[in-house]
Amino acid sequence: MEYNEQINTKLQTIEQIIEFNKSTKLIMIFDSNARSTLWHDTTTNNSGKMMEDSIASNQLYIINEDSKRITFQSTRGESNIDLTISNNHMLADITAWEIAEL
Repeated sequence: MEYNEQINTKLQTIEQIIEFNKSTKLIMIFDSNARSTLWHDTTTNNSGKMMEDSIASNQLYIINEDSKRITFQSTRGESNIDLTISNNHMLADITAWEIAEL
């Protein structure tokens, strides 16, 4: 997701993917550019709240676990904006999730 794009359009695309795959295993990994304490960032912004609501309403699971490693770092700062989510069909197959070292 682009930093300067409206999240609504991207959430609609995600919801279409979820609907298309509702009876199969689904895992999505993406740079959300949305901040939320639910995926272990230090703050929640408006995009993060909208993403949280979408995840909850679509009965998805956040796979991100708390880690000393972060998912994004630049001269502007650091945050955990990369997100891994899955549906209930995939959840049991996900083990040992972690942020890889760069």
